[in-house]
Amino acid sequence: MRFGIFVPQGWRMDLVGIAPEHQWGVMRDLAQRADAEEAWESLWVYDHFHTVPEPSHEACHEAWSLMAAFAAVTGRVRLGQMCTCMSYRDPAYLAKVAATVDVVSGGRLEMGIGAGWYEHEWRAYGYGFPTAGERLARLREGVEIFRQMWTTGSATLDGEHYQVDGAMCWPRPLQGTVFPGSERNGIPVWVAGGGERKTLRIAAEHADYTNFDGTPEVFAHKSEVLRGHCQDVGRDVDEIVRSANYNVVIGRDEAEVEERLAFVKDLFLRAGVAEEKARQQVDGLRTQPAVGTPEQIVETLAGLQDIGMTYAITYFAEAAHDTSGIELFEDEVIPALAG
Repeated sequence: MRFGIFVPQGWRMDLVGIAPEHQWGVMRDLAQRADAEEAWESLWVYDHFHTVPEPSHEACHEAWSLMAAFAAVTGRVRLGQMCTCMSYRDPAYLAKVAATVDVVSGGRLEMGIGAGWYEHEWRAYGYGFPTAGERLARLREGVEIFRQMWTTGSATLDGEHYQVDGAMCWPRPLQGTVFPGSERNGIPVWVAGGGERKTLRIAAEHADYTNFDGTPEVFAHKSEVLRGHCQDVGRDVDEIVRSANYNVVIGRDEAEVEERLAFVKDLFLRAGVAEEKARQQVDGLRTQPAVGTPEQIVETLAGLQDIGMTYAITYFAEAAHDTSGIELFEDEVIPALAG
């Protein structure tokens, strides 16, 4: 199994209590920590503008600015977003940005892409909130523009939602040109989401990686749906790496797990989230697959590995304040599953 880790950027109120002038330093240090620890193959951020579980005045740093910054201060670890919303940026522009980040990073970029869902920030930023069908249609057209620009250096598409006419992308990404990378797209493409009729169909057509619900029953079902779409388009499903995201709350015993959950609740409360909503957030965490002792988490992830989940992207809510949970995961979970 392979492992990635999210760097806290504020979206989930995980920078609460850290002054704005110190937040970049915290994120940089965590990125460099992951870069130095070979157990981590990749580091990740979310592509959102407003915090959850509710919009607030707490920090929420922009994903692609962080991609460029992390590219400059790391040298080994791969860099991804889980996941970029196609409609937040024109796809030709985004393809150009991604190609530049790939060059700056020395060919280490992963392109996570999805249709988007957070209605509040869509409307707040003036994007409206199109139907799910339109958002998915934009995703499909945008990925086609990526493919053309990264593999040929230009794109032309007269689509329903996007029109480009010879949009150039020079230099092309280092991946697929100077360095080995995805033969399909140049930069590896992660299609995130588990929509069975459209999202997983787009994944079957274009994805190098998928990312959908990581609970065992749902993951197994979505995998079979993906397999069916791959058969329909004439593609081997094993060409696509299946990943999932995991909120990790780890402790040597139940008491330590509860201490970490209490810390997460406190972050929400300090941000002004109501007591009941903060409690609901923590209760939701408590039952997730990667919450428990190292032995419990290894058992759960090993079972998921048996059904095809071979890349776990992990999130530690307390990481900006305390890395002991990350250290415990590195010491006792990753060695049991990696390789």
